[in-house]
Amino acid sequence: MKKENILTFRKEGQTVKNTSTGSVFYITIGILVLAVILGAVAPHILENATAAAQAFISERFGWYYLIVVSLFVLVCLFIIVSPYGRIKLGKPDDKPDYNIVTWFAMLFSAGMGIGLVFWGAAEPIHHYAVNSPTADVKTPAAIKEAMRFTYFHWGIHAWAIYAIIALCLAYFKFRRDASGTVSSSLSTLMNTDGAAGKTIDIIAVTATVSGVATTLGFGAVQINGGLSFTTALQSGFWIQFAIIAVVTVLFLLSASTGLNKGIRILSNTNLVLALLLFVFVLIAGPTLYMLNLFTNTLGEYIQKLPAMSFRIAPLTQSNREWINNWTIFYWAWWIAWSPFVGTFIARVSKGRTLRQFTAGVLLIPPLVSFLWFSVFGGASILLESEGIAAISELSTEEALFGVFEHYPLGLVMSILAICLISVFFITSADSATFVLGMQTSNGTMNPAVKVKFTWGIMLSATAVILLYSGGLQALENTMIVAAFPFSIIMVMMVLALFKALKEEKPGLKAEKSKNKQGG
Repeated sequence: MKKENILTFRKEGQTVKNTSTGSVFYITIGILVLAVILGAVAPHILENATAAAQAFISERFGWYYLIVVSLFVLVCLFIIVSPYGRIKLGKPDDKPDYNIVTWFAMLFSAGMGIGLVFWGAAEPIHHYAVNSPTADVKTPAAIKEAMRFTYFHWGIHAWAIYAIIALCLAYFKFRRDASGTVSSSLSTLMNTDGAAGKTIDIIAVTATVSGVATTLGFGAVQINGGLSFTTALQSGFWIQFAIIAVVTVLFLLSASTGLNKGIRILSNTNLVLALLLFVFVLIAGPTLYMLNLFTNTLGEYIQKLPAMSFRIAPLTQSNREWINNWTIFYWAWWIAWSPFVGTFIARVSKGRTLRQFTAGVLLIPPLVSFLWFSVFGGASILLESEGIAAISELSTEEALFGVFEHYPLGLVMSILAICLISVFFITSADSATFVLGMQTSNGTMNPAVKVKFTWGIMLSATAVILLYSGGLQALENTMIVAAFPFSIIMVMMVLALFKALKEEKPGLKAEKSKNKQGG
């Protein structure tokens, strides 16, 4: 792998656009600073406002979220099987910048990261023992429902959202030499050089900050939960504030080293730590039970995926509330998180074909996630169902550590988990500073360190204020609100992509004809 292929994008005879920060940077920073000040001065006003907006969007537009995310899945499947899949994200002779293992580690760390560790044991046990989607709690049927819907929330729908954003950004950046901003991927539909383009980028950056801040908040809360579960340290806002402050210093140091040092090394470290935890629980726990659970519920997930994709429960209020609290929350989370993940995945995917890229993003990470939930979720459910431990009575952030308590080397595993969450925290924030810097510096692939530092501090400040104003619920509310307008932009990006691909159709036919003649 040649370093200049990754870091240098200036071509002979090509005009390099201005990469300095502009109005998108300053306007978005201004909006977020006002929100942070409001949250610090009047936290209840911020909490109530976001709660009201979240309730309105979830209740009135839940159907829209289900349809639009399912549409993204269908688009990805079409790309995989269509002739367009042969198109390369780049010029015909471009090669991938990263090998397949490093590429997967980087996209996986950015795409799920803290969320998998936070919810790995907590979500399945909640669906099993507290509030099942459709079955009676603590029954065999509830076990299947718990795993099936957990797969649904973390499966191909989530990664289809990421794939759509990344595909559009990478195609226009590396195939058509666009700037790399979200607005530039709409160039086949509209003029994005004026106010409209800036508005789109401001919405994208705001959604990104919301999604990343939410995830960082989850990470801080779970680190706090792990420390309080294993030591005498108490849970609380000021402890979480201290955790965010320490991690902020660490990820800013990482951000100063650049993409090929900090993020790459941390991503591979994430993969090793996650693999150690996974293998330990798989071997030390009920291995056969976990593998059987994975196989059975994977089949049910595939079989019932269409019905789950459009389930809105219009006739049963309790079921509708469950969908709002879980499915709509997740779809909004992934959409808000997608400008960050999509930009980052696009950045590291140059040289891959549309088919290879889409199939890799859509299928491999969900399968690994399903295995992860089968092991950690299966462990928590078995402990509860056999009366060994009441994992469901623990707080969400303590569920994983409650599982480790009943395993050999439980304290060691808890410490390792805290380290994993911390590294995921650093990786996500480090990657986010790069993405936000890129999106607010006219798409430059190497944003200035001071710009990345500014975004790093803003991300941490946003996470702190949201935790201060309403804890995890404030994080979730804000994210759902920010995701809604960006979902509309995503639909426009799909239309722009297909319009661009249609223009390449004659070339694909000519290439196919040439290959036949050569054969």
